[in-house]
Amino acid sequence: MGKGLLILLSGPSGVGKGTVRKQVFNDMSLNLAYSISMTTRKPRNKEVDGVDYFFVSEEEFIDKLNNGELLEHACFVGNYYGTPKAYVEELREQGKNVFLEIEVEGAKQVLSKYKDDDKVVSIFLLPPSLEELEKRIRGRRSEEEHIIQERLGKAKREIDLKGNYQYSVLNDNIYRASEEIQQIIRNHLK
Repeated sequence: MGKGLLILLSGPSGVGKGTVRKQVFNDMSLNLAYSISMTTRKPRNKEVDGVDYFFVSEEEFIDKLNNGELLEHACFVGNYYGTPKAYVEELREQGKNVFLEIEVEGAKQVLSKYKDDDKVVSIFLLPPSLEELEKRIRGRRSEEEHIIQERLGKAKREIDLKGNYQYSVLNDNIYRASEEIQQIIRNHLK
């Protein structure tokens, strides 16, 4: 059994990354493992350390960051988030194909660290249109207008970066997009 793939799925907010990822994981033959992120935020109700996130103190997070132990990191709403390198590499050494559902900036950080690794697969998930993306974001009914506009502006900038990825997959239908991603992974397992 060889080293597993590192699969990055990226795309703008509201494109359906989580929904598509869950569908992709239905194919057990792909031997997928979902990468668990580390965070300094407090666990929410029913979240479990080591299942939902690795919950750490800010001091521990910054130590790991300074020691180069994170593949990527970001600060969001006053909390740090990152992907622990040792955890990902341990899973890959076990032959698991590690799946990161990751923001564009995080993917950029990971790709810069793995530019010579031919077992890295990068996929950008595209919305059918910006109008459809706006509809999805507004459909959440969870954000104020200025936040929606901020997300849409960011989405436009991120879509322009799709050329940094090996593959672009259109999420016009969850099942079709998931099948396309499953096929991309299968092709890299050969």
